[in-house]
Amino acid sequence: MPHPVTPVAVLRPARATWARTALVLFVLSLLAAPPATATPPRILPLGEVPPDSRLADPKNLDGYFPLEVPKSAEAWEARREAVRRQILVSQGIWPLPTKTPLNAVIHGRIEQPDYTIDKVILETMPGLFLAGNLYRPKKPGSEKMPGVLVPHGHWDSGRFYDAGPQAVRREIVQGAERFEDGGRSPLQPLPVQVARMGCVAFHYDMLGYADSTQLSFDLVHRFGKQRPELNAAEGWGFFSPRAEAHLQSVMGLQTWNSIRALDFLLSLPEIDAERIAVTGASGGGTQTFILGAVDPRVKLAFPAVMVSTAMQGGCTCENASCLRVDTGNVEFAGLFAPRPLGMTAANDWTREMATKGFPELKSLYKLLGAEGNVELFPFIHFGHNYNYVSRSAFYGFLNKHFRLGLAQPVVEEDYQRLTKDQLTVWNAERPQPAGGDDFEKKLLQTWHNDSQTQLASLAPRDAASLAKWREVAGGGMAVVVGRSIPPADAIEFEKSTEVDEGDYLRMAGLVHYIPGREVLPMAFLHPKKWNKKVVIWLSEQGKAGIFNAEGRPTPAVSELLAAGTSVVGVDLLLQGEFLADGAAPARNRPVTNNQREFAGYTYGYNHALIAQRAHDVLTTIAFCKHNDQAPEQIDLVALDRTGPIAALALSQASGTVRRAAIDTHGFRFADVPHYLDAEFLPGGAKYGDLPGFLALAAPTKLWLAGESDQTAPLLKQVYVAAGAADSLTCSGQEASTAAVVAWLKQP
Repeated sequence: MPHPVTPVAVLRPARATWARTALVLFVLSLLAAPPATATPPRILPLGEVPPDSRLADPKNLDGYFPLEVPKSAEAWEARREAVRRQILVSQGIWPLPTKTPLNAVIHGRIEQPDYTIDKVILETMPGLFLAGNLYRPKKPGSEKMPGVLVPHGHWDSGRFYDAGPQAVRREIVQGAERFEDGGRSPLQPLPVQVARMGCVAFHYDMLGYADSTQLSFDLVHRFGKQRPELNAAEGWGFFSPRAEAHLQSVMGLQTWNSIRALDFLLSLPEIDAERIAVTGASGGGTQTFILGAVDPRVKLAFPAVMVSTAMQGGCTCENASCLRVDTGNVEFAGLFAPRPLGMTAANDWTREMATKGFPELKSLYKLLGAEGNVELFPFIHFGHNYNYVSRSAFYGFLNKHFRLGLAQPVVEEDYQRLTKDQLTVWNAERPQPAGGDDFEKKLLQTWHNDSQTQLASLAPRDAASLAKWREVAGGGMAVVVGRSIPPADAIEFEKSTEVDEGDYLRMAGLVHYIPGREVLPMAFLHPKKWNKKVVIWLSEQGKAGIFNAEGRPTPAVSELLAAGTSVVGVDLLLQGEFLADGAAPARNRPVTNNQREFAGYTYGYNHALIAQRAHDVLTTIAFCKHNDQAPEQIDLVALDRTGPIAALALSQASGTVRRAAIDTHGFRFADVPHYLDAEFLPGGAKYGDLPGFLALAAPTKLWLAGESDQTAPLLKQVYVAAGAADSLTCSGQEASTAAVVAWLKQP
């Protein structure tokens, strides 16, 4: 492989050279040739590990999440679509679930002097009910009215919240509230005022709050310990490894409830579909910018005290695996551009928003020609809130951008605060539906069945349907894996040794993936009579897997070398030189700032270990591909438990790998028993599990052990649709190394 004229050098692949001189080879062989009993080559001194950024503590929700503004509107559009897809995939709603009938029940009208309140029950998914209150002007105008969705945050009892008389008096003294009775809830005044402004407001529950408790508050918002009894193939619950493998989370269900709440609002005949707003604070702010990011029907968003480069949302209902990997809340808010976006900041994690986050949002809106559509109201003398002052900012923003024609400022007046007994949607005629473990398992099974039915309908039959399957299922798998083939300028090579072994050269060095500050120890065996082919041989032992105990090539590798093929071995993350002697088996590390056993706190901000190892394979493929010696063929072999890693990498290799020999050993991501296991992958099971990733590689020639037409029908179907049926060889038997080598040696 690449060979500089000095023993140690840093090279970009495009500038690397394999030209050698006899003198340099002679000197290097004298300096570096090992004795006959040499062990597999080591690059770094004993006790030293690669300077790889991924060995640091994993990122958590208290990290730093800036927005990088692109240089052009076209670049932003591409980035927007990628992040929007990432959000939808992370929420388990890519593709969107089937919109079953809402079966809306509107009852129990409460008459107030200038507005009315109705009680609303929606069936957002079969058997799952969402409750809320609908506020409408008592004397609407002749034109259709704007609609406003009001998701609440983490206030006790949700829309029933009552701070009590003493708390509201303190708020009045501080200037946070104005009225003693009406100000006891910071939630009710907003939909009341919106109705008084001539709009319709739907104030609806978060999961586990108020009337929507089929999934309990403790489950949705306080989950802490894994429940092994709810991780069975015939029935699983939220937070379980199986739920995570299918991207089913309470946050995703809450996002779906918001989408269905919007469906309900738009179904009302008096609503103007071009004037739909959403606003909420804290956890309601999270719901606001997530809904605004994924649903173009929202025309104005006002997330209060939540958009920040700092803390991203501490509740289990605000986190999901895959969600904030390489992105964050400020960018999520930016996806709303150029539509009107207002925000508030307070003396909490949003306090620095005026200097960290908002200037970038302002620049983004300017780039899109809509600088006047984004505004921050930094009320940092108040604590975390949606108080009278902050609500007033929303009223003015709504009035301005929806052209309501009201005099500014819009002043919130007192109102009659209602109690839980007055606002609840449940009564003797409409009893509250039951929840519990059985309901939870049935709900997730319903969600899963719908998703699998939709994906099965996309299974390709021809070139056109193959393109659609790649767009949907392939788009989901791209998010799950999280990286494609790196470009040439992302790779550097730092060479450590080169030894003349007679018929071949043995080389070693560090390959750097520059954007991620990732460093891979690699070994290269390069025949002097090279046939322009390279085989990347993966092993559980890392690069040592291409050597025997004496440091010589294994029989299989020797046979490939004799045929003129170069062989590459690599230490993937937490293999080989990444580990100290006697290190424990590799596994994922949970974040250090939260001890609750929830995958989203770790994988919502970091790729899983198996995905990171797939990234390492992609880096290795890119290094070979971009080398200026231009190998004509790159092949991939993974015959031990590295098969799933190879499958993930192959799915994103964009056809760069000509042939791959993989033994899956019947592995399935759905069966990984714990969320910290080395092979755990959020979303790994959703899009066809391991065979789905392999199918995405079509028409790459694939020699596959551990599978058959019966265990992986989708794989064969995709290869047939790609016109590459002859490129797929399946064997239910364990891989024979000799048979694989013979297959690789074929022309």
